[in-house]
Order: sequence, then C-alpha cells, then structure tokens
Amino acid sequence: MKTTSGNNAPLFYQDASSLAELIRKKEISPVEVVKAHLDRIAALNPEINAIVSIANTAIDEAKRAEAAVMRGDELGPLHGVPFTVKDSIDTANTLTQRGSPIFKGRIPQEDATSVARMKKAGGILLAKTNLPEFSYWIESDNLLSGRSNNPWDLLRTPGGSSGGESAAIAAGMSPIGLGTDLAISVRGPAAQTGIVSLKATLGRIPMTGIWPRAPRRFWHVGPMARSIRDLGLAFSQLAGPDGHDALSSTNANYNIGIAQFPYRPLRIGWMVGPGFGPVDAEVTATVRAAAKALQDLGIFVEAVGIPALEKDFALDVFNRLHVMEMKPAFRQATAGRSDSEIYKMAKTMLSLPVTNMDDYIDAEQAAERIRDGYAEYFQRYDALITHVLPIPAHKHGESEFVIDGQTVDATYLQGATVPLNVTGLPGISMRFGTSKAGLPINIQIVGSWLAESTILHIASLLESVSTVRDLHPSL
Repeated sequence: MKTTSGNNAPLFYQDASSLAELIRKKEISPVEVVKAHLDRIAALNPEINAIVSIANTAIDEAKRAEAAVMRGDELGPLHGVPFTVKDSIDTANTLTQRGSPIFKGRIPQEDATSVARMKKAGGILLAKTNLPEFSYWIESDNLLSGRSNNPWDLLRTPGGSSGGESAAIAAGMSPIGLGTDLAISVRGPAAQTGIVSLKATLGRIPMTGIWPRAPRRFWHVGPMARSIRDLGLAFSQLAGPDGHDALSSTNANYNIGIAQFPYRPLRIGWMVGPGFGPVDAEVTATVRAAAKALQDLGIFVEAVGIPALEKDFALDVFNRLHVMEMKPAFRQATAGRSDSEIYKMAKTMLSLPVTNMDDYIDAEQAAERIRDGYAEYFQRYDALITHVLPIPAHKHGESEFVIDGQTVDATYLQGATVPLNVTGLPGISMRFGTSKAGLPINIQIVGSWLAESTILHIASLLESVSTVRDLHPSL
C-alpha cells in the first residue's frame, strides 16, 4: 500500500483533505485511492458489515477524475476523494433500501441534495452504509442487511442510526461520509467508534432526498470523518438552502468557514449533568480533561449548569413530541406489508400510544423552555463541552445499563445528544479519551445557533493537543 512522504498512514487511513491534496499534486491517482478503499472493504467488511452496497460507478468516476487532473481542469476541494453515504439518503442509480425488506431493490432517480453537493465538490460515491430499520434505533441492525459490528470490538455496536457509516470510517473503508441524526445518530456512532461528526444547526444542510423527512424539525444530515478539518471542509460544501427544503431555505446560512470565531476571548462552560442522566466516571474524566486542555491553552473555562435541563428532561420532551410525529410515516411505509417484513423497532413505534393533546402541548412548551435556557446560557458563553454518550460502546443487544450506580434503559444513552435535536443547536462529536477497556471516548462541543465556525475552531484546538487522534482499531 502506498504511503505519503512524511506520513506513514496507508491511503485508507489518510483523511479526505490529505487525499485531495495528494491528488491535486499528482502524487497519487483517484483510481489508486478508490481501489485502496475497495480493497479495504473486501478485506474487512465481511466481519464488520458496515457496507451494504458498492456504487458500480466508482471506478469509472475515479478514471474520469484522474483524466481531469491530467488535463489541468479546475478541481473541486474533494476532487477524486471517495465518500460513503448512509442508506437512508438517496443516491441516483444506486441502491437506497432504508434498512428494510419493504424497500428492497429501491433505486432512486436523483441524488439527495447532500450527495449532489459532495459530488459537485469532486467527491466520488463509493458505497452505501448500514443502519437500523428506517434509521430508528441506537444499534445498526435490520432484517435486510443484518447487524454492523464495531471495528474496535466486534462484540460491540458501532451505534445507530449511522452506525454503518461510523464503522466504515473508523475501519478505513471510507475517509468521509454522510449520516443523519434524529436524536443521537451522527454523534453517538462517532463516539462509539472514535471518529468525528457534526450535527449542524437545524436547517443548515437540506434534508431533501432523505427519508423519513417527518418530523423534519428534529432530523439533520451531517458529515462524519476522521479529522476536524474534514468536517469543516464538508460543511462548507453542504450548507445552504436548496429551494426544496423550506427549513434550509428560510434559515440564514452564513459563517460557514472554520476560521471565524468571536472577536472577544472565548468563554467556555463544561458539564456532565444534572439534566443529562447518569454518566460513567471515565466519561466524566474525559470531559474534564478536555476542559482542562482548553484552559491550558489560555481559554476561560469553568464548570456550569443549565437550569432549564434540570427542570425539563429533554429526552422525555422529545419522546412525547416525536412519537406522534413519526408514527404516520411508519404507518404509511408498513401499510399492507407482512409482519415478517417489519423489524422490532418499527413494531415498537407502531405499538406506542399517541401522545394526548394536553401532554403534546405541555411538551411543546417544555421544548421552548429548554431553548430559552440555552439562549440564556449562550449570552454568557461561546460553547459548551459535554459528553456524547454516558458510557463507551456497549455490547450488542444490551437494553439496560447500570451507570454511576443507577439502572437506566437504552434510551438514556441519548440524554446529552437529544437536547440539540429538541433545540436545533449544532454539536460536534470528537474523541478525547480512551476507556480502561481500550474503547474510544468522545466529547461533545455544543455551540449557539449558526455558530458552527466557533465549535469547529474549538474542536481544532482540542484536536491539536489530543493524544488519541492517530489511534485506529487493530484490524
């Protein structure tokens, strides 16, 4: 396998920015890069099961990309770089089966806006990645393509719902990709596999071409990668209205560069609770270490609390709102289908009672109180450092956990991530620690609305002092 001068990592562990630069300099060919990742998929995917289909155009597109380089054409920032896409996101002329036999063989005619923008930047669609049925659970398992395994430990989950994407990137089967996030789904899987991901402000990146779209006020699409600069690069290409998704068309889209941050000295708070549920001691220590690292860089950092999160538990608020809003999409998709085609999470959703109107209105008001609480917080601080998950990656099929002496069900893993879906705030998941069992531990960097540039800047500072950024699973 070729390596680059001054960098001992093989091609399949280079980040997207490095690959794009090497391709522009004619030091490597897009064909070499694509083949290196296809070889990696062939070697590892049988055990990990992150990839569910290969784009049959990848090699041809790589040859065209190589020809463009040789002609001296103007090149996009991701020219010749392969990328992968969660299988709930439409890809033209390439299978998009949504993790369900109901959609087996489905081939869209058009790319989702996010996919089209990655291609416009020069990216080459490499493959589609696994997910839970209908993108709905914290493990990536379904009746159509089976269960994905964590490359750090095959007995553990890479998370959900973008678990196939996180596993593929962590294992070197892809340098960069797209996932979606309803409550945890790009940030949690990134934490379970030690990669990075960004859930941008609601509406910054259009959801056009992604199913289910309802309730769109909670859904996001976001980049997943192995470096913060790749997140910034991808975000700069993905953000902006598309004229189809009204949330993106009515949301102000500015300050998308990585270099912009407040003109006064940064003020950052950190917390692991209360308001998020119980947190493992190793995870708490990792959040504290990230806060200390920023403090050592001369940034003002202090422990904080957000009273609104203590008054209204965001996970409870989310559950009371989204069941009523998600259920119609599930009911429509499964209408007239046999029981054998429907997996356990869709059955669970369909069995849940609809929230009564009084509770629904109360939950709406609670969501407003949580938003107001964050708004007040961001009057005084530029960012918030929290955990992503209360524990490192767990074993497959576990539905109950004892965390810091408290027994909780699996939904509590979303305790620190779901507030950002309820409020629409942006957040980055990045590794900053390692458990005693050798598993990655990520932190979450939360910014105010539209402040992606600020949290990307903070993440890049932490990346520069992190001691775990170059670690990969032993495969």
